[in-house]
Amino acid sequence: MALRKSLLPVLVTALAASLVAGVPAAVADTPSWGECPADAARPGLECATIDVPLDYRDPGGRTIEVAISRLASANPDKRRGVLLTNTGGPGGEGLLFPAILRDNLKLPREVLDSYDVIGMDPRGVGHSTPVTCDLKPEQWFTNIPLYARNPADVTAQADQAKVVAAQCGSSASAPLLPHITTANTARDLDRVREALGESTVSYFGISYGTYLGSVYTTLFPDRSDRILIDSATGPDGWDAGFTRMFGEGFADRFPDFAEFAAAHPEYGLGTTPRQVTAKYFELAARLDATPSPEGVNGQLFRQLAFSKFYYDHEFPSLAETWQALDTGKPIPGAATAKAAAPVTDNYLASQLHVICNDSDWPEAVGHYQRNVAIDRFRHPMFGAAAANVTPCAFWPSEPVEPPVEIGEDGPANVLIVQNLRDPATPLSGAKKLRRAFGDRARLVTADQGGHLAYLYLDNRCANDLATNFLLTGQRPAHDQAC
Repeated sequence: MALRKSLLPVLVTALAASLVAGVPAAVADTPSWGECPADAARPGLECATIDVPLDYRDPGGRTIEVAISRLASANPDKRRGVLLTNTGGPGGEGLLFPAILRDNLKLPREVLDSYDVIGMDPRGVGHSTPVTCDLKPEQWFTNIPLYARNPADVTAQADQAKVVAAQCGSSASAPLLPHITTANTARDLDRVREALGESTVSYFGISYGTYLGSVYTTLFPDRSDRILIDSATGPDGWDAGFTRMFGEGFADRFPDFAEFAAAHPEYGLGTTPRQVTAKYFELAARLDATPSPEGVNGQLFRQLAFSKFYYDHEFPSLAETWQALDTGKPIPGAATAKAAAPVTDNYLASQLHVICNDSDWPEAVGHYQRNVAIDRFRHPMFGAAAANVTPCAFWPSEPVEPPVEIGEDGPANVLIVQNLRDPATPLSGAKKLRRAFGDRARLVTADQGGHLAYLYLDNRCANDLATNFLLTGQRPAHDQAC
């Protein structure tokens, strides 16, 4: 989602940060609201751009543009401020998100009346000053590495990753490369706050946007009002450790699909979850040996399964694809892994810029070969994909500052909403973030599967708690299970 791209499966220590965040900023210009670009045009949605420093260590130096949108409260008497939003990724465009919240996700009218909802294409993304790696679809069609069956597969993946990293470092946007980071995006959010004339702001972020919101409220605790984060990456964002969690997330989510397939014997995948599980391993091994006529091998089969685990409504399509691969019939709609997960150069490029710049990634190919061997046993369904090497191992620059350390200092104004069986941002990440925030946060868990909780699934308990938090600022007295 843009939403689909929240962690699309084509799927700053506090001291160091404060030295930059605490520098007096130039006064941001008031946005000049007007029509939105054609791909973000919706009734009631206005757009503008503001200039922000490329490098906040040099606030008087080069600037870049950040595109923002506004869905203004229709009830000024009830308006209490602004709600900044982020759609995840990193790399997800956000101008359209306020309208999606209103029209598609049915954000309650009381919330729409309480806030001007603000969308943003983060730095490097979409209608903001963009970055590119000149990627071709066949070159890097997925942001999650392929399943490595052996050390040679890791080496092959590394060869591709080196090329991608080199292209990012030699592209037309290479001068921007070191500065496309979560910390700088958080600083951009504060420039948006300033431009809007607000002393404090509330925030709603999904998927990777949970990390952005965590960084924002850590860097700017006194400017943070209500921070609602849904489907948490954890306190360290998308680093090398988080990537390996996709194997855990796959294992957490698979039983939901296995129960669905077993309840629908017409697909021929088994009549019990155990039989469906056995079918997964059988098909993966068979396709490793002999790919389908459409070119789906065992690696793409595993990738396709992960991509379809995000939402329950994808289960019938996935089951039909398994059935076709099992019987040798054409895949319905040519639903190969590549067709299931189209991405753009800008999306993947901006994502790589953020995750590779945010933390220091291991560089030795042997490190990934060892992790793949470990995770193939720890999480046999998908661990050998999650632990495989990425372009971050060969990134052409080092991080310009340490990662932001999420901690307990600041107001008690964070609510984390999390599904129990999330393939992309597993529950363990949300628990780590909750511990890092301490009493600043409360965790609401929803007994359901899939990626994203608030408004995406019909869990009235979790939805009502999140809505009430946005309206009143009240959180459960303790962590709550829904």
